[in-house]
Amino acid sequence: MATVSFSNPPGVHVPAARYSQSALVEGAARRLIISGQIGVTPDGTMLEEPAAQIRQALENLGAVLAAHAMRPDQVVKLTVLLTDRAHLPLWRAERDRLFGGHAPCSTLMVVAGLADPRLVAEVEAEAAG
Repeated sequence: MATVSFSNPPGVHVPAARYSQSALVEGAARRLIISGQIGVTPDGTMLEEPAAQIRQALENLGAVLAAHAMRPDQVVKLTVLLTDRAHLPLWRAERDRLFGGHAPCSTLMVVAGLADPRLVAEVEAEAAG
């Protein structure tokens, strides 16, 4: 089984939000790469409200993890795309609901748009364990 160590090494700025600068995966590990998850329910319904979309995207992420017998605390890297900086507090609240104090490496971008103009957020991840 692999061990994962998160760190904020000297010589690099302290993160301004809940994330780590690096994740070192050592030993034999399973690695799961998860495509961008969006605010669409399993029956194909696209949610309208930004908070509901973000919550659903993270629920979808959790479902993919569970389907591979993995947990949110095994996520080592997140990439988050938001279409509006105003959605940042919504993202942080929902992220904390799923991850609690777990702080994987993370990149967050505010983008002009996503594949469908109704989408406000997309999140992809990598997990190891």
